[in-house]
Amino acid sequence: MHMKLIAVVFIVLYLYSLSFGVFMTNLFRIPTPLIFCLPLIFLFREKDGLGFLYKTELLLLGGAIFLYNAIGFSDYMVFMANTLCIGMCALYFNYFVGADKERFTISVYIFFALLTFSSIVMVLNPFYLSEINNLRSMLMGEPVVQSPSGIATYQFNFGYQLAALVPFLLIFTLVFDKALVIKIVSLLACLLFIYLGMQRSVFVGFVFSVFLFLILYYNYKAIFIVVFAVCAAFVFYTYILKDNTDSYNNILTKNEHNMEEYNRSTLAAENLRIYSDYPYGLIFYGKDWSDVTYRNEVFSSGITSHNAYLMFLTYVGPFLGLGILAGLYYKISKIIINAFRNVKKKKYALMICLCCSFIAVSINSLSHNSWLVSANGPTFFLYFAILHLNFLLNREADLDEDVVVTHI
Repeated sequence: MHMKLIAVVFIVLYLYSLSFGVFMTNLFRIPTPLIFCLPLIFLFREKDGLGFLYKTELLLLGGAIFLYNAIGFSDYMVFMANTLCIGMCALYFNYFVGADKERFTISVYIFFALLTFSSIVMVLNPFYLSEINNLRSMLMGEPVVQSPSGIATYQFNFGYQLAALVPFLLIFTLVFDKALVIKIVSLLACLLFIYLGMQRSVFVGFVFSVFLFLILYYNYKAIFIVVFAVCAAFVFYTYILKDNTDSYNNILTKNEHNMEEYNRSTLAAENLRIYSDYPYGLIFYGKDWSDVTYRNEVFSSGITSHNAYLMFLTYVGPFLGLGILAGLYYKISKIIINAFRNVKKKKYALMICLCCSFIAVSINSLSHNSWLVSANGPTFFLYFAILHLNFLLNREADLDEDVVVTHI
């Protein structure tokens, strides 16, 4: 019993550091993945010994990180840190979770519970600014820079947490057929988180992933559900949010309070123009972003296009870049397509939630720099969670076939 409790503590601490990007602080002078994940792998390793499942993914991710961070940015510390974070997550699923479905489910629920806690902190942030910022600084182990936000130093870091959480939160209540009141509360909570979270890319990812799910799951009934959701959102805003939160920063007033906001389409278009000047990728010309933008009026301040995929291709070029992207997303795309084909089967319910969450996080990277290759915590957790759940489902199917053959 004591060993189980110790294991749960290490799980929470590891997923805490992964979810919120806590790597090394004044308290922890050793990388947190090593402190919290290695004990799980060596002391609580799943007894059903598996071969290593993620060789191809880690080779592709390691190569992408090396090309982007080590060669492109000449930042070997970031290369090692990102490789360590992603590698430890793969080891966590492979050796600690292994073939144990219960460990997998607990890990997923703890992960989303932490993201929910972070979102609640964000909701309270505008109302208790000083107290919540002190709490955030304590939980992150470093001073916070932007508010309002959850357990994150910057708002964009929190945006990835929110992008992962809100589709999962709503779709979970639908696929597991929760009571109507729980579905409504879940929808209103998602709207509140998005409204106060001030992340338009999160809203886009949420709408796209949820709408895709509704169309596939409910068919023509999805139209009525969408109409109901729009009406609920309008009523929720008019009678609850408008009079109580409009004096605080929110997604509708973001432009008014942030004069440095850039138009993402303009940034992307300008990035494409630079890319056309260096079509093989900056690393093949011996240049970095500052070399090609110091005279550019749009990027001279040091910003980027805020599009993770476009920046990756700008550095690595189309041949290596598209090949790596295809390798990284081919298998997971097949899993997502298969899950949507079986969207109404209960055994795929959790997979559907994870897939929609991953889609939303991936869409969020179209407007920000962080993504899978830059070791964004929520993104690579969902990536390996989907791959591992697919392994567990296939393993269950194989065992069921063996049982049928034995009975015959």
